[in-house]
Amino acid sequence: MLVLAAELKKAPFSRRPLEGPRGVAVIFEKNSTRTRFSFEMGIAQLGGHAVVVDGRSTQLGREETLEDTGAVLSRYVDAIVWRTFAQERLTAMASGSSVPIVNALSDEFHPCQVLADLQTLAERRGNLTGLRMTYLGDGANNMAHSLMLGGVTAGIHVTIAAPAGFEPDPHFVDAAKRRAAETGATVTLTEDAQAGADGADVLVTDTWTSMGQENDGLDRVRPFRPFQVNSDLLKRADPEAIVLHCLPAHRGHEITDEVIDGPQSAVFDEAENRLHAQKAMLVWLLERA
Repeated sequence: MLVLAAELKKAPFSRRPLEGPRGVAVIFEKNSTRTRFSFEMGIAQLGGHAVVVDGRSTQLGREETLEDTGAVLSRYVDAIVWRTFAQERLTAMASGSSVPIVNALSDEFHPCQVLADLQTLAERRGNLTGLRMTYLGDGANNMAHSLMLGGVTAGIHVTIAAPAGFEPDPHFVDAAKRRAAETGATVTLTEDAQAGADGADVLVTDTWTSMGQENDGLDRVRPFRPFQVNSDLLKRADPEAIVLHCLPAHRGHEITDEVIDGPQSAVFDEAENRLHAQKAMLVWLLERA
């Protein structure tokens, strides 16, 4: 899929599986900027039409089951893209759908972003196998979970550096370690940001407060300050290390201006690659549906 993403980046209109145009339902129950723009443009470049809907204005999961919604939408469109809350909602709709469903972000996972991250890392560093990736911040959020699983699948050694009380879900850690055993990768958890950054080929961070956590009663500033990606922490990484952030960035919190705007930042290439990676995912799914 990464090879296909690279091809589509060079030749954006070379694949047209949605020519017609055929429709793709794009449903948002959480706010979005990059995901909405990249999917709408990507679907158009693939020859299709994006039917973009605010999920909060629909009957999703209220007056009919998600399984029934999936069955009905399958009669209208060739794929469903959904940004929602619990992963179980996606699973339920998928069980009733006869067309592919793409997770555009859930509370547990953000696979589209990780695919773009891997594309960006491949562009900058070449072969992914054996690289060292360190995520710093809230280890319990969807990016940490997805980076663990996606990273080790690509043969990357993944470290999650997070403060106590914000560790990844043990279920996903176990799943990542099982996959790592198959690819020769490793999964490491640490509460020491400096140790996590030492020698890393890529430092990744994300907001300390994910959508829906604004009023969870937890202190999401003080415990995370040692995990800020700043110039001092970046110096501990490999001299050719790159920095990734899925955006939006809270400058001065999880990352400083000098890093996100600096020469080792690949953040804006990473944001662009959402378009190409998601197109590759849709092509791959549609050609196998």
